[in-house]
Formats: sequence, C-alpha cells, structure tokens
Amino acid sequence: MTTLITGATGQLGRLVIDSLLERGAEPQSIVAGARDTAKAADLAARGIRVVELDYNAPATVKAAVDGVDTVLLVSGSEVGSRVAQHRAVIDAAAAADVTKLVYTSAPKATTSDLVLAPEHKATEELIAASGIPAVILRNNWYTENYAGALAQATESGVLAASVGEGRVASASRRDFADAAAVVLLEDGHVGEVYELGGDVAWNYDELAGAIAEVSGRPVDYQALSTEEHAAVLTGAGLDAGTVGFVTALDAGIRDGALADTDGTLARLIGRPTTPLVEGLRTVA
Repeated sequence: MTTLITGATGQLGRLVIDSLLERGAEPQSIVAGARDTAKAADLAARGIRVVELDYNAPATVKAAVDGVDTVLLVSGSEVGSRVAQHRAVIDAAAAADVTKLVYTSAPKATTSDLVLAPEHKATEELIAASGIPAVILRNNWYTENYAGALAQATESGVLAASVGEGRVASASRRDFADAAAVVLLEDGHVGEVYELGGDVAWNYDELAGAIAEVSGRPVDYQALSTEEHAAVLTGAGLDAGTVGFVTALDAGIRDGALADTDGTLARLIGRPTTPLVEGLRTVA
C-alpha cells in the first residue's frame, strides 16, 4: 500500500509521517506531497519519495496522486480558497481509483456555525459525491494554535478574548497526527466520520491558569464583549477583515462550537490525549 500525504512539509503532515514510520510503515510506502520540494529534503533523506503537489496547480496534484492507494488530504491553510484546492485533490483521487481518502475537517462541519466550517462542509460534500471510500477526521483545535496567546499573555499578564465561558476540547497536533496515521494504516474506518477532541474541554480561565503555570507569571483572563474585543484588535492595528474573523471565531467558541469531547480521539490513538499544560509547554 502506498500512502500520499498532502501538505507533507507542514506541521501536521510531518507529524503524520513520523507517526506512520513509528507504526511500522516502510519509508518507500510513503509519498510526501509538497508545494516546495526543497523543503522536504529531510524526508527524502529518510527514504520517502517526495513529489511536487501544489493545491493551486491541478496538474501537480494529478501526477502526485497517480499510482497511490491511500491519500491523506490535509486541509489547506488559505481560507477562502480551500474548496477549489481540495476539489483538485478529490478529483485526482477519484480518477486514480484511490481506495481510501482521509480528510482533516472541522468539528461538526456540516451543522456548525463556526466561521471556518463552511469550507469543510463543502469539501465533505465533494468527497461524498465523488464516491471515493473515505474517512472524515473532524479535528478540534490544536493546542499549538495558542502559541501567540501564550507569548502575549506571558508578556502582558492578560489573556483577553470574547469567548465568554465557552470551552475548547483541544489536543496536541501530535495527537491528531497519530489518529490520522491509525486510520491510514488500519483496515476499516472507511465511511466513518470521527469527531476528534481532547479528553478535557477547558475554558479561558483555565487557559489563563495553564499559561501562568507554564510561564511562571500571573495571567488573568479578561472577558470582553465582541464589540470590546473588536475595538482592542482595531487599536492594535488589525484590518477590518481580520478583526471580523477573529471575533467570529471567538463567538463560535462562546456558543460551544469546540466544546464537545467524547473520548474518540483517545480511543483511536490508544492513549490519553495531551493535557493542556503539557501541550503549552511544548509550544513554549
């Protein structure tokens, strides 16, 4: 079985490759797709075949998918462009008769009001329409997403957000990478939609406490209204589009979009997920 990892030089893609190798996959069975193949020289040195794969260049996608059995489609990072980018991979996978497509989606993508959900919903619909045997991994927040908040709160002593009492069932990027490796390597899983989150859903008071523990400095959570938050972000020099995006994300968290956890991630990877403090220590 040959497995293509898209976005292989990204943070998640590299960890998936590490996890595949740790679970016994042979290097020659892995194909690393990268927009800039020069950034994958370390992967090639490990015996992994590296191919050009640019979501915005369908010809490279078609060539990369040709001859592989399984594809991990790591969702793109260009918000607003991702549906077209993902379609290029899905179309190529369908044409190549791929036997399993695994996609990294978002929590409750088909029903969520989270600002990021619509592109994931559209992608899931494209996968369903393609008829490719697929597994959907609806990943909750990566704890590593809070690297900026960790640095800022450590310096200022304040964690400011408009999430209210909303909770986040985050886990480390490695936890999610291990889950992807499991479903790529194991028989079965096809047809499943896995809602994946950390074992504990924490609120921002607890996040502030975790940052304080990691940094060794006191940190307080400052709960802002959406309007207050927008004013703070505007005052910091952010453009209107970014301000709207950030406050919309916080509104989604406030409304519970990232709060659910049922242990599925831990069951898939065969161990507890990485606790918040431990994940933040890795970031620090």
